[in-house]
Amino acid sequence: MPEAASARRPARAFAGAAAVAVALALLPILAGAMGDAWVRGLCFAALYVMLALGLNIVVGFAGLLDLGYIAFYAVGAYVYALLASPHLTEHFPALARAFPGGLHMPIWAVLPLGAGLAAAFGILLGAPVLKLRGDYLAIVTLGFGEIIRIFLNNLNAPLNFTNGPAGITLIEPVHIAGLDLSHSTTVLGLRVSSVLMYYYLLVALAVLAIVVCLRLQDSRLGRAWMAIREDEIAARTMGINVRNVKLLAFSLGASFGGIAGGMFAAFQGFVSPESFSLMESIIVLSMIVLGGLGHVPGVVLGAVMLAMLPEALRHTAVPVQQWLFGRVVIDAEVLRMLLYGLATVGIMLYRPRGLWPAPRHGVVAAVTPDRPAAAAGASHG
Repeated sequence: MPEAASARRPARAFAGAAAVAVALALLPILAGAMGDAWVRGLCFAALYVMLALGLNIVVGFAGLLDLGYIAFYAVGAYVYALLASPHLTEHFPALARAFPGGLHMPIWAVLPLGAGLAAAFGILLGAPVLKLRGDYLAIVTLGFGEIIRIFLNNLNAPLNFTNGPAGITLIEPVHIAGLDLSHSTTVLGLRVSSVLMYYYLLVALAVLAIVVCLRLQDSRLGRAWMAIREDEIAARTMGINVRNVKLLAFSLGASFGGIAGGMFAAFQGFVSPESFSLMESIIVLSMIVLGGLGHVPGVVLGAVMLAMLPEALRHTAVPVQQWLFGRVVIDAEVLRMLLYGLATVGIMLYRPRGLWPAPRHGVVAAVTPDRPAAAAGASHG
């Protein structure tokens, strides 16, 4: 019987993965029936999944509170924006002479650069704050995020690197095997819109990020992160190099943000500092708290729920208020932030471990025939 059960386990896992794949493939088609805005919302949900998974490495796995995570998102976005737009060649004559046609680096070359630079910034942030905890760590990381945003906002003089508050435009879209994802195409006689192609690309990257996080969680490094989260002194006593493991958490988490930022710039075709405010860091943190700290499926659930909330409110908040009160009492954006706050308070009160928390290891859920009640009770004790 145990052998039969173990043989059925891979089959169930394969069937579950196939069902999820079919659902992800059909979801944008169903959502597209209500308009491309819903598919665009799903694209941003995939981006937020990558961001939430990266922050979950720092906060959920390693237990390090980071309120400036959106800075790594900004680094990845601006790296792609600068290397895949005419901005640098327009403002720096030496580059214009070297690249007369402008910089047109492909995204597959720029994404690793953005991830690497974001990881370097993660180490730059992590190295000075290794001994800080709790509120002090939160304040320092918050300041780091604001420094990066203000830096991008003001780095348009005396040399114009970021174009300041005006942002960078004319960013090249993604090209795959000669296919331009910014234009619709026809596949087997069916029209495939630009936003639909971006959806499948972003979902593929999000799935890859999920697989990497699951592998990290079960690795020796993941176990070391969790040991530090539970008790740093005990982890140090057991021989874990706390300094290096914390730096790895900051750098690996930041690299996820760098990749998501590069895809955001390619998808939008425009970046500006206002997209990387403190509120974005708080929203991403809310996603992992809502879903379940340290639990990859819970983090994905929280990211999708909060990412799609604005789109849902955009189509329901105004009509419902018009029907109830005859006018709009609360703007949809204000209502979104109110619901974020209420959801966070409710989660802290009634589900402190999140909507889909990580399973507790070592707790016996039920008494089985070969395990008497007394033994089960002893194991609980």
